[in-house]
Amino acid sequence: MNKITILTLFPESFEFLKTYGVIGKAISKGLLELEFVNIRDFSNDKHNHVDDTVYGGAAGMLMRPQPIYDALMTVKKPGSKVAYMSAAGSQFNQKLAIDFAEIKHLILICGHYEGIDARITNHYVDYEISIGDYVLTGGEIPAMVVIDSMARFIEGVVGKEESLVTDSHYNTLLQQDEFTKPREFNGYMVPQDLLSGDHKKIAAWNKKSAIEKTKRVRPDLYEKFLREENKNGLN
Repeated sequence: MNKITILTLFPESFEFLKTYGVIGKAISKGLLELEFVNIRDFSNDKHNHVDDTVYGGAAGMLMRPQPIYDALMTVKKPGSKVAYMSAAGSQFNQKLAIDFAEIKHLILICGHYEGIDARITNHYVDYEISIGDYVLTGGEIPAMVVIDSMARFIEGVVGKEESLVTDSHYNTLLQQDEFTKPREFNGYMVPQDLLSGDHKKIAAWNKKSAIEKTKRVRPDLYEKFLREENKNGLN
């Protein structure tokens, strides 16, 4: 079983995940455990403050190291990995989601205010993770994104695991266009090859569609795909 521990000032914001989609199913099947820890419970301040002014006169408030450290040491065990949700971190992607699904105990730290004291990130964190080049008010939403993405790759969570390998970003290309009933909608038809029953034709159409969609929607990934194809052709 995989376990994810979330250190946060707002543990109640995660409660809905226990019954949400595949995450809720994974929890009910005993494949995933979520633990929520309130950082404020570990404050040694009489008013339970967890933040203070920044040395050097920078604007805003920073989360103090002591409450985070004490909360972390309470839950961390041998083999645990710690990730801090940070706008300055490495951008989260499909590969990291797969890697995180292999970690039996992942601890996610959700910061607030202007972030957390660097002595935590520099000495007690294994990963700094961003979900994009923008700033949010806290780490809770990024943590939910990480949980939702990685949970799909925990063995037994997704009903048809072969569907994972056709996901966008699994193999550079985006997922091909897909269609359901009816065959005709507002004059637009489902491509004939998908109705043929010929598995080779369907596979060829899917590959062509994935390439065309990637070129149209994500030209950066399309260029990466071409480089990989050229490299493979030379090997």
